[in-house]
Amino acid sequence: MGIEIRKHEGGCGAEVLGVDLNSLSDADMRIVRRAYADNGVIFFRDQSLSEDEHIAFARRWGEIDINKFFPHIAGYPEIAAVRKEKAQKTNIGGGWHTDHSYDRIPAMGSILVARVLPDQGGDTLFANMYSAYETLDDATKKEIAGLKAVHSNAHVFGSNAYYDNPERREFSNDAAVGEAVHPVAITHPLSGRKALYVNPGFTLRFEGKSPEESRPLLHQLFAHAMKPEFSSRFQWRPGSIAFWDNRATWHFALNDYHGEERLMHRITVAGVALH
Repeated sequence: MGIEIRKHEGGCGAEVLGVDLNSLSDADMRIVRRAYADNGVIFFRDQSLSEDEHIAFARRWGEIDINKFFPHIAGYPEIAAVRKEKAQKTNIGGGWHTDHSYDRIPAMGSILVARVLPDQGGDTLFANMYSAYETLDDATKKEIAGLKAVHSNAHVFGSNAYYDNPERREFSNDAAVGEAVHPVAITHPLSGRKALYVNPGFTLRFEGKSPEESRPLLHQLFAHAMKPEFSSRFQWRPGSIAFWDNRATWHFALNDYHGEERLMHRITVAGVALH
């Protein structure tokens, strides 16, 4: 019947129907690549990927970025465990953010496979940074043209940071924290479209300005990008996979399933320098 690309409900992403990720032809792969570049995040249903098949699919996209903070699946250093135990209150990714924007060469994207799901809750929100940029007023586009921002992960993964607590100390790695500088508006390396590239999780300030001086414009950009018309909600089911592009989306893992376990396997694909 062929592949169908169906826009996801809301303002971000598309579902890719009629595919088995274990047997994608090169022609099918070109269609999937185009959908990924155009939509920022693509969703697959009813898939059955082993750990080895998850890795094989990721390698069709590029080099795998081994995560410096997340615990890995036993025997598979390429696969990070995104887990919340029944007794834990803190989840992973519970706020709007873009993965790896704190790296000098940010990751392209992440392939998240559902392994253990709560009976209810645990959905993920995605926001479209193509749309966020394209709907900025002309004055703001002019103001951010050529502007760069400083991104850091020290306040999340460093000493005395968000994950340095009794529930989540396995994520704390002070030796691996760092910061990077990227354009506020990037030209996406696959689609050629402009996208907004700041995020509340890791963007601290504009280059050459203090956090206090940067705050008004940063908060203006964050508030704009959070508008409901740019976002979608993905409800996980067994066999579900989400593959998002960090250069074109934000995401937010909802923490509404206390007392239940949730385990996702994540592989992150390396990217290129942003311009």
